[in-house]
Amino acid sequence: MVDAPQTEEGWFALHDFRTVDWDAWRDAPERDRDAALEEVESYLTHREALAQADEGDSAVFSITGHKADLLFVHFRETLDEVDRIERQFEQTAFAGYTDQSHSYVSVTEISGYTSPEYFDDPESVDAGLRNYMEGKLTPDIPEDTYVSFYPMSKRRQPEQNWYDLDFEERADLMAGHGEVGKQYAGKIKQVIASSVGLDDWEWGVTLFADDLTDIKDIVYEMRFDEASSKYGEFGEFFVGRRFPPADLPAYMAGEEVPTPEDEGGHHGEGGHHHGDSGGHHGESDGHHGGDSGHHDHGSGGDESEDGDIRGDLEDLDIYAGQPHGEDVYATVLYSEADSDELFEEVDGLRGNFDHYDTHVKTAVYRGRKTDRAAVVSIWDTQSAADTAAGFLAELPEVVSRAGEESGFGTMGMFYETKPEHTEDFVEKFDTVADVLADMDGHHETDLMVNVEDENDMFIASQWASKDDAMAFFRSDAFSDTVDWGRDVLADRPRHVFLR
Repeated sequence: MVDAPQTEEGWFALHDFRTVDWDAWRDAPERDRDAALEEVESYLTHREALAQADEGDSAVFSITGHKADLLFVHFRETLDEVDRIERQFEQTAFAGYTDQSHSYVSVTEISGYTSPEYFDDPESVDAGLRNYMEGKLTPDIPEDTYVSFYPMSKRRQPEQNWYDLDFEERADLMAGHGEVGKQYAGKIKQVIASSVGLDDWEWGVTLFADDLTDIKDIVYEMRFDEASSKYGEFGEFFVGRRFPPADLPAYMAGEEVPTPEDEGGHHGEGGHHHGDSGGHHGESDGHHGGDSGHHDHGSGGDESEDGDIRGDLEDLDIYAGQPHGEDVYATVLYSEADSDELFEEVDGLRGNFDHYDTHVKTAVYRGRKTDRAAVVSIWDTQSAADTAAGFLAELPEVVSRAGEESGFGTMGMFYETKPEHTEDFVEKFDTVADVLADMDGHHETDLMVNVEDENDMFIASQWASKDDAMAFFRSDAFSDTVDWGRDVLADRPRHVFLR
């Protein structure tokens, strides 16, 4: 018997497809229709609001074509909750005007094909990887986006039996599958949920995108990948568009949904979750190969500790704002690959990231004193940064953060210098670096330079503890450097703290 991959399950999922009895709806008195819409809008709004309490997520979609009219998607912690939601909907008056034309039950899943170390000891893996994996188990649903849902299974034919393949061969196929998915980073978010023993197929795949043709393109391209061409079986596809519950009256009236903003609708309500992963369909978590490598998260770490650090720095009259002076989230990783080769890879991913307004910046910085390069990606949301980290972790020759024995890292990001003072800044850094070398608890500090802009600096500094780093911030050498920098920097330095 061949080895089965380890799996971990998360939220249960229900895809509830409804067909509207349009004749009954048109024949119903207006007061009955209004009452039914008011009741079901309240019901759906309450289901979506649960996501704010980290208890799950829900959404409603219009479905195009004859297979259904509406799709209600629910993610919840237990099957009992999903079952209760389905039965509660049936109690609404609006449900009386619909028939359940199709449904699908599954549970979100990740597997050990690409991250066996996560299953062996989750606490031992990089925090960014752990957050990324766990995020796959508790997915959110992007706002104002297209959806495509379909079930799939792996073939079990005499000459094409997925379950007869050795574990290593299956893992290689899934890794190759992921390479295709990486091309859609930032364009597509997917949720893979297992339905083995729960429904007619083995997995339910839900793809989300702002451009529906991206879904068509990734599914088409994946068909040529061996994991799909030889071993994939697919069921019916359903396609639609999300809209807020408040727009249900507009939908039932044949009007545009989501309602345009200038018409007083709720288009865009709830914000966007852009930058979430594009991926591929297949077995469990072989999405885009982002389940390996090491990446550190900046301001998305322990918020209370971040607040304490920033407060300490403010007491010393040191600016400690987030990049761009607002709450953003940083993913930072290091690679020993050639920086030019690394930049080509990053530039391709960045082109996809730029499709989303939550993407602030992604850049490659070349080290001066080390052979490492740093890749920095800044996002407006934690989930977007976590997912971007999954893609970036697949960059060539990714390594652990500089000074892995370090217990505290402080990253001085975006030291943008006036062009005429860039050389002066570099010289000043070298002077300060000599002071750092003799300080207790200091492991390593390097000045890294943006490969696209020599005036954009990135300082990576690793310390044994926060107290050791704070001792430097309180030193005369640092105070003198801050005073000197006011004349040579084009903007105030921004700090992100990594642990």
